[in-house]
Amino acid sequence: MEQLLATRSVSITELKRSPSAVLEQAGAEPVAVLNHNRPAAYLLSPAVYESMLERLNADLRKSIQEGIDSGPAIAAADLFAELNKRYAEPRRSTPKSSAKARGTREA
Repeated sequence: MEQLLATRSVSITELKRSPSAVLEQAGAEPVAVLNHNRPAAYLLSPAVYESMLERLNADLRKSIQEGIDSGPAIAAADLFAELNKRYAEPRRSTPKSSAKARGTREA
């Protein structure tokens, strides 16, 4: 069974049967929605979801600022050229076509 990231859980069938009751019982706590005893979704209150988005945005802004503060910018073209040089697949050499390679005799 996969790890549940909530202390409360409900089956999809139960959620379909009585969504209002599930939301009321959950309050501010997240609820794992299970399908065949495996998490299919998580149900969050609007306040918890908004808080998560604010935290993610703050972390993203912080990471962007750290990147800006880390040193001079590198031109995208230079960066891609360096990445291509480092990680490009080796080129295969194409065998030169010769009479011997074709299996024919030269006259």
